[in-house]
Amino acid sequence: MARSTSARKSAGSAPRKQKRPGLAPPAFRPVQLAKLVDSVPAGTNWLHEMKYDGYRVLLAVGIERARAYTRSGLDWSDRFSRIVDAAASLGVKSALIDGEAVVFDADGRSNFQALQGALKGASGTIDFMAFDLLELDGEDLTQRPLTERKDRLRAILPEDGGILRYSEHIVGSGEKLLGSFCDAGLEGVISKRADGRYIGSRSGGWLKTKCIKRQEFVIVGWTPSDTSRAFRSLMLAVHEEGVLRYAGKVGTGFGNDEIMRLMGIMKPLEQKAPTVKAPRSEVRGAHWLAPKLVAEIAYTEMTNEGTLRHPSYLGLREDKKAEAVVLETEAPVASADVAASAVAISNRDRVIFPESGITKGQLADYYAAVVPVMLPWLGSRPISLVRCPQGRAKKCFFQKHDAGSFGEAVRQVGILEKDGHTEPYLYLDTPDGLMTCVQMGTIEFHGWGSRIEDVEKADRLVFDLDPDEGLDFEAVRSAAFHFRDILKSIGLETFPMVTGGKGVHVIAPLVPRAQWPEVKDFAHRLARAVAQADPENFTAALPKAQRKGRIFVDYLRNQRGATAVMPYSVRARPDAPVAVPITWKEMETIDTPAHFHIGDAAELLNRAGSKALAGWGRADQELPDL
Repeated sequence: MARSTSARKSAGSAPRKQKRPGLAPPAFRPVQLAKLVDSVPAGTNWLHEMKYDGYRVLLAVGIERARAYTRSGLDWSDRFSRIVDAAASLGVKSALIDGEAVVFDADGRSNFQALQGALKGASGTIDFMAFDLLELDGEDLTQRPLTERKDRLRAILPEDGGILRYSEHIVGSGEKLLGSFCDAGLEGVISKRADGRYIGSRSGGWLKTKCIKRQEFVIVGWTPSDTSRAFRSLMLAVHEEGVLRYAGKVGTGFGNDEIMRLMGIMKPLEQKAPTVKAPRSEVRGAHWLAPKLVAEIAYTEMTNEGTLRHPSYLGLREDKKAEAVVLETEAPVASADVAASAVAISNRDRVIFPESGITKGQLADYYAAVVPVMLPWLGSRPISLVRCPQGRAKKCFFQKHDAGSFGEAVRQVGILEKDGHTEPYLYLDTPDGLMTCVQMGTIEFHGWGSRIEDVEKADRLVFDLDPDEGLDFEAVRSAAFHFRDILKSIGLETFPMVTGGKGVHVIAPLVPRAQWPEVKDFAHRLARAVAQADPENFTAALPKAQRKGRIFVDYLRNQRGATAVMPYSVRARPDAPVAVPITWKEMETIDTPAHFHIGDAAELLNRAGSKALAGWGRADQELPDL
């Protein structure tokens, strides 16, 4: 595709050396993920790209500086310094670019093992294949069609095919492209809706078709070798219904240097107790490991017993935590649709909100409408559900585990409990998962303050300002601004959300770096300091008797295992109010925390894509000292 003269000038080298006004690098935001399907979708509504064999990277570019984030939000700018330096010289005020960090071999194929070597200091040049543009010069592009985003991406990238490269695509003829890629020994094809918006979840708008089977597995042990090699094979496992199950062994794909490197990494993780149940004949002489390491494995198929045939080791995956490793299964391509769900809703006429006659069908229609803006916040984090199968006036209950009644669309992640055993927590990342929960009687969705990629590191602070009975909303409004100013004074940008209940959440997003004990301690000390400075209006005391006439600063949302209501969740309260992100300007005049309800779905979709809410809930900041 040819570029205009103005586009060429913007990508040229000379203007980048000049001082120019600019913006800070955009904050990390959840990346769009591809759904594994059994064939390439047909038709000209889809465009097809090469599936690269590397690390997913989100490049945040600002004035003469840039950052590189992994798919889970970790800052890997130091590891990809060459890419970051090239991005910092782009002729833009700011940009957020989605792509893949790769190393190409002599045959022009991206090679994951070569990338691993380059990251460890071996020979190999790490390049960046850019395939999407989320923000440019302060403008949010995620609501624009993919074809427009790619045109604008092409225009800002250098033409010389250097470090930052544009990922080409074709429209239609996807099956033919897949065949040629497979014949050339490539990994596969990514298919994307040409008119699709960018949705930070596994929405169905991006699909992947693989030439060979490969994915991540957890290393749970190793077996000794009779030769000079330090180990014969690695024992592998994968999460199934939130519990690790044995998936076989891998004994090929290692060089001597990698074997010795792995031995050094595994030694501190050794444990006496078996990590998984496995056939005795498979694990004779096994050295068991705590399930911390994740490896990329290629294989031909999986047996009926759930073990891998002809597996080959490709390398460690440091960008993914063991808790998030589940087995990917191919879905029929015919069932894939953008931000839509095939889940059938039964008993649509059942009244769920008796005060207003709102039915289960109306509730389901609301969630089906807002799923594109809700999933980026709700998806890929442990959740608790408020289920009211007979309606909100009947028995409602919290649920965070599953005994198997939800099916495959609602996933489970194994999380270590205080007593040392692992419990399967619910999470979801697709429209089908969300709508399955609604079909099962869910009204409210609450989420952890961390994602499944690393449940031990918080990606937000939430201060829930909960007024005592009798206090009007003016007191809550004033308290919200008070907290905004306090947090701003210590370097934290915040965002308000009306909860659909009585209070307001003041939310400070975080780069996921601080562990839960540190986060909880920070929140507790801040809440206590506010209460001590203004005891007439605030309290951090847990007993309700001490909250009379005051606002309780609920800092307990900020601890491991605690949840907070998620953006766009309906509340199990009269008239079906909704928790909704708002601006600080709107906070000045909004009448009640229950201002929005499920009848406002169209307005909420428009709001989410508006300039006023662009960047809501995202900030590049860490927990400060207090």
